[in-house]
Amino acid sequence: MEKLYDSELKVMEPLWADGPLSAGALAKRLGASCGWNRNTTYTVIKKLIDKGAVARSDPGFVCTPLITRREVQRQETDSLIARLFGGSKAQFLSAFLAEKDLTPAQAAQLRALIETLETR
Repeated sequence: MEKLYDSELKVMEPLWADGPLSAGALAKRLGASCGWNRNTTYTVIKKLIDKGAVARSDPGFVCTPLITRREVQRQETDSLIARLFGGSKAQFLSAFLAEKDLTPAQAAQLRALIETLETR
């Protein structure tokens, strides 16, 4: 999967939240939230179609997401860890936790997640 840029993620967000939407509906939403005009929205949709992230169907130029938010999150996280931490998830987590601004509830949540991963 090709990297999605910020503008492309702005189009994907409503598709992930609400499912298939017409290009016109996306243009209205992004016009209101981002100040984009219709042409900008349609250009970004075309890029997403070319990347295989969105499918277009007619009638109505309906856009359907072909990738999930989770897939994009995983790709972005893996890319960040590879670039900045030499691919080491342990180094990434260590750097993240070094900030020590986690609430006790967040720390407990992380402990539970690690325990769950250990039992797989």
